[in-house]
Amino acid sequence: MELLLRLDLQFFAGEKTEKATPKKRQDARKKGQVLKSQDVTAAILLLVMFIGLFFIAPFMQERILNIIREAMETYVLVEDLSIESTMKIYTTFLMEMAIIVVPIMALGVFAGIAANLVQFGFLFTGHPLKPDLKKMDPIKGLKKIFSVRALVDLVKSILKIALIGTATVVVIWIYLEDVLKLAFMDPQDTMSMIATLTGIMGIIAALVLLLISVIDYFYQRYDYEKNLKMSKQDIKDEHKNVEGDPQIKGKIKQKQREMAMRRMMQEVPNADVVITNPTHYAIALKYDGDTMEAPRVIAKGTDFVAQKIKLIAKQHDVVMVENRPLARAMYDQVEIGDAVPEEFFKTVAEILAYVYRIKRKI
Repeated sequence: MELLLRLDLQFFAGEKTEKATPKKRQDARKKGQVLKSQDVTAAILLLVMFIGLFFIAPFMQERILNIIREAMETYVLVEDLSIESTMKIYTTFLMEMAIIVVPIMALGVFAGIAANLVQFGFLFTGHPLKPDLKKMDPIKGLKKIFSVRALVDLVKSILKIALIGTATVVVIWIYLEDVLKLAFMDPQDTMSMIATLTGIMGIIAALVLLLISVIDYFYQRYDYEKNLKMSKQDIKDEHKNVEGDPQIKGKIKQKQREMAMRRMMQEVPNADVVITNPTHYAIALKYDGDTMEAPRVIAKGTDFVAQKIKLIAKQHDVVMVENRPLARAMYDQVEIGDAVPEEFFKTVAEILAYVYRIKRKI
C-alpha cells in the first residue's frame, strides 16, 4: 500500500498543471517558441495587398499600357537587333516591370512584418535553424499526423475552403449580370471588370480568412500555454538552477564560515589582550601605535568559540582580562577588523596600560 501511494505521488508530482514561469517563457522565446498564428499573418497580408491593389491598380494599368505601347511603336519596328540593343530593351522592360511590381511587393513585406510584430513583437533567433535529429523520428511524425493539432488543422482547411468558396460564389451571383456581359465588352472594359471582381473576391476572402484566423489565434494561445505548462518538480528544478541548490549553498556557507573561523583563530596569537566575560564572551584586541589610530578587534566569539580563543591565547601567553560589561558591549557593537569606538577608549586604554605593565614585569 505504501509503495502504491509513493508511486501515485510521484505520478502526480510529474503532471504538468502549473503555469509557466517568466524564465520558462523567456527561454521558450529565445528558442523561437512564441504565440503565433500563421492564419493571422496570411489574412492580414492578403487583406492589405488586395486593398493596396485597389489604389495601385490604376498606376499599374497605366504603366503596363505604356510598356505595350512602347513595344508596339518602337521595338517592333527595329530592323537590326544587336547584342547591345537587345540588352538595352531587356533592361528597359525589367526596370518598367520592377516599377510596377515593387510597390505591391513592398506592401506585402510590410504587412507580413507588421502581422508578426503585432503577435509576438520583435524577435531574431537562429535556434529553429539548428539541425535536430529528433524531428526525423518517424514515431513522432506519426503522432503529429494523428494528433489533436492535425485534426484542428484539417477542420480549419475544410472551413476555409467552404467559407471562401461560398463567398466567391456569392460575389459572382451578385455581379452575375456584369459577368454575362463580359463577352460583349471590349478588351479594356473586360480586363477592368475582371480586375474589379477579383479585387472584391480577394478582399472578402481575406475578411473570411481573418475571421477564421481570430478563432485560430485563441486556439494557438490555448495550445501554447498548454505546452508551456510545468510540473511542480519542474518549478523546483528551475528554482534550484536559478538560485542554486539550498544544500549546496548551505555547504558553501558552512565552508566559508570554517575558513573565516580558521583565519580568526590564526590572529589570536598576535593579540595584545583578550577581554573575557569570563565564560561566555571573548574579545581579542591588538594595538600598534605606528599603524593604528585605535585598537582593533581581531577575534571575538561566544561559548565554544570564546573558549577556543582563550585556549589559544593561553598557549601563546596572551594576557586575558576579565571585564563582563565591556566584553558583552564590544561583542554586540564591534565587528572583527573594526576599530574600538570612542565610547570604549578610556576603559580599553586602562586595560592596555595594565597589560603593558605586566609585560614589562615579565
